[in-house]
Amino acid sequence: MRTTAARRRARRTLAGARSAARSAAAAVLLAAAIAGCGPGGSGDEGERGAQAASRWNTAPGSIAAVGDSITRGFDACSVLTDCPEVSWATGSDPEVRSLATRLLGDADAPARSWNYAATGSRMADLPGQLAEAAAHKPELVTVMVGSNDACRPTASSMTPVADFRAGFEKALAELRAASPTSQVYVSSVPDLQRLWEQGKDRPMVRQVWKLGICQSMLADPLSAATGATARREQVRARVVEYNEALREVCAKDVLCRYDGGAVFQYPFAADQLSRWDWFHPGKGGQARLAELAHRQVTAAQPPR
Repeated sequence: MRTTAARRRARRTLAGARSAARSAAAAVLLAAAIAGCGPGGSGDEGERGAQAASRWNTAPGSIAAVGDSITRGFDACSVLTDCPEVSWATGSDPEVRSLATRLLGDADAPARSWNYAATGSRMADLPGQLAEAAAHKPELVTVMVGSNDACRPTASSMTPVADFRAGFEKALAELRAASPTSQVYVSSVPDLQRLWEQGKDRPMVRQVWKLGICQSMLADPLSAATGATARREQVRARVVEYNEALREVCAKDVLCRYDGGAVFQYPFAADQLSRWDWFHPGKGGQARLAELAHRQVTAAQPPR
């Protein structure tokens, strides 16, 4: 009896020791996890650091702009010429109050903003522009491209959606490799059909359009024939597809913010368009683009 009791006491003592050891080990693991030193990685602290590093900055301190004629202020000041001083992204005109001016102030904007957009550019040109922009390690890059992919001599020569998407993926990946912390604000492609509607009834405008502006949409502007109507609808549908590609690719990058279709949906009035071609934004249109961009960039949450 005494021997059996002694054995039971010994077993209870051993079990208690094992339980204490397990509790101590758990405490050590818990402490290590809290300190960010758990096994196999840096723990929650490292994850929190990564999340903090990828949080959208609503007050970037430098801006680089890339894209096409809209960001160059084409036809906003005089016929068939660029006018970058009224650019919605980086311009200096006080009537426009560009995104750079609104974010950086009049004094700092000239030294801390750069415009690498080029009239006539398409998605295929974006990687080269972004490479130039990345050299400055800008805190924000604005992208507005796609109009010229839809504005071709014919609807059949528009950039295929798959190529457009692949081009944007390539451009964004290369920017991210060259300037990992740069935020990217992506504007939607404007509704080209709405712009056609604003100018089609003006004889002078129709003459300017004949010089070669966006013939896939603007050729035979008064024609109501089935072919002309179908062509315009095809161009508009392609713009919608481009915007969806921009949205989807941008959504995969935590430092990329798409405008939610704000520019595509904006109802540009005639007095906000160029008085020479009634197609590109004039000063008034550039000011509206700057306002839209500033609202999106400084918002705590991206548009839905």
